[in-house]
Amino acid sequence: MSDTEKEKDPAALKEEGNTLFKAGDMQGAVCCYTKALKLTDSHADKAVLYRNRSACYLKLEEYSKAEADASKALDTDQGDVKARFRRAQAFQKLGRFDQAFLDAQRCAQLEPKNKAFQDLLRQLGAQIQQKSAQLNSTDARVQQMFSLLLDPSTKECDRQKAAQNLVVLSREEAGAEQIFRNDGVKLIQKLLQSKLEDVVLSALRTLVGLCTGHQSRTMAIVNELGMEQLCVVMGSGASSVSLAACHLLQVMFEALTEGMKREIRGKDEAILPEPSKELRSMLRHLLEMMPASNVSGPGRDSAINLLVKQVPRKSLKNPDNSLTLWVVDQGLKKILEVAGTVPEISEGPPLTDNSHMSCSVLLSKLYDDLKSDKERENFNKLCEEYVQQHFSRPGLDGKLRAIQTVSVLLQGPSDVGNRTLEMSGMMDAVISLCASEDVTHQQVAVEALIHAAGKAKRASFITANGVSLLKDLYKKSENDRIRVRALVGLCKLGSAGGTDFSMKQFAEGSTLKLAKQCRKWLCNETLPPTSRRWSVEGLAYLTFDADVKEDLVEDKNALLAMFDLAKSEDKTVLFAVGSTLVNCTNSYDVEKPDPQMVELAKYAKQHVPEEHPKDAPSYVEKRLVKLLEAGVVSALVCMVKQESPALTEACRECIARVFLALVERQEDRGTVVAQGGGKALIPLASDNTDAGKIKAAQALAKITITSNPEIAFPGERIYEVVRPLTSLLRLECTLLQNFEALMALTNLAGINDRLRQKIIKEKAVPKIEGYMFEEHDLVRASATECMCNLVLNTEVQKLYLATGNDRLKLLVLYSGEDDGRLRKAAAGTLAMLTAEHPELCARIPGTTTHWLEIVQALLLSEIPDLRHRGVVIVQNMIQAEKSLAEKLIESEALEILSVLAKGGEGMPDAVSKIAQNCLDKAMEYGIIRNREEKEKSSGTEP
Repeated sequence: MSDTEKEKDPAALKEEGNTLFKAGDMQGAVCCYTKALKLTDSHADKAVLYRNRSACYLKLEEYSKAEADASKALDTDQGDVKARFRRAQAFQKLGRFDQAFLDAQRCAQLEPKNKAFQDLLRQLGAQIQQKSAQLNSTDARVQQMFSLLLDPSTKECDRQKAAQNLVVLSREEAGAEQIFRNDGVKLIQKLLQSKLEDVVLSALRTLVGLCTGHQSRTMAIVNELGMEQLCVVMGSGASSVSLAACHLLQVMFEALTEGMKREIRGKDEAILPEPSKELRSMLRHLLEMMPASNVSGPGRDSAINLLVKQVPRKSLKNPDNSLTLWVVDQGLKKILEVAGTVPEISEGPPLTDNSHMSCSVLLSKLYDDLKSDKERENFNKLCEEYVQQHFSRPGLDGKLRAIQTVSVLLQGPSDVGNRTLEMSGMMDAVISLCASEDVTHQQVAVEALIHAAGKAKRASFITANGVSLLKDLYKKSENDRIRVRALVGLCKLGSAGGTDFSMKQFAEGSTLKLAKQCRKWLCNETLPPTSRRWSVEGLAYLTFDADVKEDLVEDKNALLAMFDLAKSEDKTVLFAVGSTLVNCTNSYDVEKPDPQMVELAKYAKQHVPEEHPKDAPSYVEKRLVKLLEAGVVSALVCMVKQESPALTEACRECIARVFLALVERQEDRGTVVAQGGGKALIPLASDNTDAGKIKAAQALAKITITSNPEIAFPGERIYEVVRPLTSLLRLECTLLQNFEALMALTNLAGINDRLRQKIIKEKAVPKIEGYMFEEHDLVRASATECMCNLVLNTEVQKLYLATGNDRLKLLVLYSGEDDGRLRKAAAGTLAMLTAEHPELCARIPGTTTHWLEIVQALLLSEIPDLRHRGVVIVQNMIQAEKSLAEKLIESEALEILSVLAKGGEGMPDAVSKIAQNCLDKAMEYGIIRNREEKEKSSGTEP
């Protein structure tokens, strides 16, 4: 039957699925059964297909799907004992022991002598008893906590301890359920009104435990508590309470949105309405917090942070951007109210130093999530209307609010910012206010000018019109707040050539003078943190110049001041620090031009970029050492931990690039790991730009290759490293990245079977097999080494046991290659497989006509490891079958084994012993004796 005919035949698809199931390819089997289900009309056939697919889902640990398929099979035939057993297994894994027990009991009634059914019944009986005891003891503990909290005579210390114990209880499923069912939410509501910060924090953390991963409870809590109360708590003055409330709302959002995606909406299997109503209610309240004057600055920042995380689509593959459109329609102008607030002059909502940057990030995320020109035009129109409304008002306050809004837009969706900047009279107002005698007016205008200078569209205009103005402000202003901002504007304009040494905007030495002043302000602790942050902004631009990089890394005080700022409350400095470090470590991407194209460009008198002599690798290496000595790793680790919209994906990418540069030298990797770099890289590899994910994953690979992974990533963290490493096994990645990922996975696969199982679950095995065919010797060898460690797992062994593929043939052929490293890995894999599964030995002669030569070459190898692998393979083959032993002994292998068995100088005892075992087995079979008798008889003939 052809492949096309097979695709249309449900019976053939079912058989193919069965074959794939036996071979251990569960995903392939699911695919075949699913196709067959679509093609067949027979209820009986469908029941069998559902039952088979249920078995696949059990193996894949997708227990909800396994239960659903087994139930569909039982709908057709209630007496299907296999389907019922599979459903019982699925129920057990889902923690629904009562339902599992009923199914297992029915199976045992239908087949009383089946040992598997009896074993499952015993397991379930014990699990039900354990759960019952746990619930009873938890119920008593919950009641005790409630009594202490409700009793007015309870001592304050006891009340706080009880509240803390509630938090611990809520993290256990049984405890969370008991709190919820004992009217715990009403009690928690009273605790939220407490004036004691510790009690409020405990109440919020208890709610986190109740809501985590549980949609039904979350919906009930949102409706019972009301978003208004939660927003009041989040908007309170205490930043720790605000952050805890923000975390709770984040957990609630995740529980509701994940619930919408899953078939099962809560651990109690409740059938619930879609939670979109609760989601919209939560978003509406967050938007209403934006302009509210009774909300604290940290509370507002938390609300913006939640909107950044929850509104835009996580993936552009998802076509539904309705939440973004709803927020733009309902709340864009409320967000712009925050963006346009100038705290010193207007009666706007209270802000923190991070509020404007957070607004920029939110506006940028919303704009990037729009799909059509029509949607983007609407966004532009709303922003222009808001800016125009304030700009046209009489008096300066309105104009300053408009200019501040433009500044925030230029830092976020810059296309929108440019359009508002080009509105009639806007640029003139900015330039005239730069000359104002009022420091606040000057500050707003200068910042707008700086942000405009960063956009290529406006840079040429500002270079022509703004440089002299900025120079005047820098030289003549008596206020350092204005001078430092004017300096950053000059830095931006002076770095327009980027790393191109031949493109200098200012006179020789000017950038060094500017950088020196930036470092001076950076170290001046009498300046407010915002002004010192601007000096880092200046360095972020000036460090395109290698002379500036050299001066900065030599100035340890400046480095320490910059790292202290990176760890401070002012999150707006994160990107500037990240950019400066990327420049100092040269971890930006540089495309090397084709030499022929360079010559052509010179001939055509076109500009050719030039590299600064101090950007040579030897200089970069010295800078990296200086940064490590100054404590760059601890600063980067602190930056990664920041829960702020200012930690954008672009900022994360900068941090990942710097980490990769820091682990380039093998001798520095221990320092990076010791200071928490390994731990910090794991989230960077999952939440980042595409380029950032690759850089972080490659840094993890380098660490995993040369450090002990169990020390570098202790506990459960080691399992989180597998996915980033697997992500490097793609054609889009470089061969070096592929090679390093394979080496790292080899190390992990050699540790334990749980890690091997994790590698299999991440679908890495087919990718590793693909790289076993790679032309590059090192990549091919490292892929084979990785497979050598993976075959310790039974699921991988099944792939080699399956017939109809060339996996075994490849190992045999590679055992005869010239590349010693490849031979070692292939022969090692072959030795392990033939030891575990003697039936594979019989298939070796069928792989290639040269199999005997390959085995003999291994025995004769001068490399001890190869010789050892060779004798193990021969021993496995001789022990597996007498016919194989005869083939080997009739060849030159007998002579080689005899020599090896004698041992001698340079011959390891293990090899001699195994060789002797082979000869002993051949004698046991009678092969050697028979041959000797033949020789004697042939000698007596005339």
